[in-house]
Amino acid sequence: MKRQSIVLRTPSGISGDMLLTGLARLADVSNAELAAIVDSIGVEALTDCVTIEPHHVNWITGFQAHIALPDEHHHRTPKVIYDIIDGSALTPAAKALATHAFAILTEAEATVHGCSVDEVHFHEVGALDSILDTCVAAALFTRIDPAEFYCSPLPMCDGVIRCEHGLLASPPPAVQEMLNGVPVYGADGKGETVTPTALAFLKAAGARFGKWPQCEVVSSARAYGGKVFENLPNGANFFLVTM
Repeated sequence: MKRQSIVLRTPSGISGDMLLTGLARLADVSNAELAAIVDSIGVEALTDCVTIEPHHVNWITGFQAHIALPDEHHHRTPKVIYDIIDGSALTPAAKALATHAFAILTEAEATVHGCSVDEVHFHEVGALDSILDTCVAAALFTRIDPAEFYCSPLPMCDGVIRCEHGLLASPPPAVQEMLNGVPVYGADGKGETVTPTALAFLKAAGARFGKWPQCEVVSSARAYGGKVFENLPNGANFFLVTM
């Protein structure tokens, strides 16, 4: 029996919640099963925080993650996050992938801030969001267990991004640090098209960037993020394929 592969096309970019959504649809995971995966992370603040619901943009139907995270007033270091992953009930393969993704992200953040990896701090809700997206995406990706992972070149826009550090130019500094070796192109939009969490996951999962492979499509899903770009075709398209 042929193993399946994943093909991801990102005309308006990619974020962690879009990865979570698209992989959940490819894995045919219900909201109840998704809740069980979230519970397996072992972080009480994430309980019942996410469902995936139908959503449309310009009357084109897809799916979107509805995420509700509590306010937090402390930061998390990489060691704390690694300990959460290690102590979770995720599978060994999912733990390894999530840890690898956070290691890539941590290296980028350390370079951006001119500090050691041990001094990096992930901020409050942003840390919870990254833990959720990365760990659930890792659980879903390793459940599918694709033979290969193909991704389109990534769209990059100019513009301004507002974050806890103030106003920043697009792409975000951490994304900029992770772009070496990644094919990109200029897109007709403004602002953040690719998030640090998503790019770290793509690299950790071994995404091969480029054109479509020759393949046969088995199933597909359209995942929407929280931002709509007026001048871009919105949503990321996920495909299970055989070759």
